[in-house]
Amino acid sequence: MSEKENNYKVELLEKDSYRIFKGVYTDFKSKAVEEYKFELAPLEYEEFIEAVEQKYLSCIVLKENEIPTAFLVYTTSISEAIELNIIHCLGTEDEITKIKLLIEQFMALTEAERMSKVVTYPMLGHQSVFTSDVAKFGFKFVGLAVMRFFMGNASSERILENMKLNELPEGYKVVGYSDLYREDLIKVIHESFKDSQDALFDPRFKSFEGTKDIINKVVDNIYGEFLPEVTSVLLYNDLPVGFALSNVTGGTIANVPLVAIDKNHRGKGFSEHLLNRSIKTIVDWTKLNKRYFTEVNVTTETNNYKALKLYRRIGFREDYCYPQAYLMPKK
Repeated sequence: MSEKENNYKVELLEKDSYRIFKGVYTDFKSKAVEEYKFELAPLEYEEFIEAVEQKYLSCIVLKENEIPTAFLVYTTSISEAIELNIIHCLGTEDEITKIKLLIEQFMALTEAERMSKVVTYPMLGHQSVFTSDVAKFGFKFVGLAVMRFFMGNASSERILENMKLNELPEGYKVVGYSDLYREDLIKVIHESFKDSQDALFDPRFKSFEGTKDIINKVVDNIYGEFLPEVTSVLLYNDLPVGFALSNVTGGTIANVPLVAIDKNHRGKGFSEHLLNRSIKTIVDWTKLNKRYFTEVNVTTETNNYKALKLYRRIGFREDYCYPQAYLMPKK
């Protein structure tokens, strides 16, 4: 251990450190949107402490001469994965050493859970510089691109308006969402995502019950306000065979979290019809003052060229990319 490391102490956040920890947390909160690309402002300090005390979140703190200068937040209580939410340092001095010590403590504290759970870590914003150091702990990575369609952007709206769609074949039509379609939605999403890269860092997609948990949390407003009127459904002879879900992830930010077509109906341009209807609905709502949105965003793999090309054709533009880290269970 280096002489500098001897000055560091890494431990779980405890009540006697709450007051002094507030400084480094406030620094993180001030940088969450700009430096870490958070769509929503993080919890207020008092709310964060309450979440820690109720064990919704766990917080590992690095102290330098007894002063907290870095921390790591994770949770094991939300899904089948261990979710590493954020690693933040106060400044960049000796940052890599601090990251290493925090992750070592995280690995030790989660050893039992990691026997059966995947670790997932979206390395947003500045955290992407830690990639090579995180890889030393066995993490693998999927590149994700965040794309945005901005309301009032003349170029994007022109692309959307001029988008030429093939006529739907006989028997097909696109409608809004009804909860009568929920079981079909779970089935289509499960079949579409069970072998995808998404299943690497969210293993719930691998099972029908896990996919059901994801869909229920989208539709029942756990992951933000669900927008059934904006969500588009592809029907074939009145049976649902495709979906483009839509919800609100921030006060004025709409999101398309999942798009899927049943395998027997792919390759016919139906995703374009679904997305065209959903995005046009959001644009129209904003123009008519029915609801106000500043943007719609989507996330897709950086090597999914077909999806990237599709979103560009609708008027989306890449905003930023980040590495989605994941660590497979030990057994």
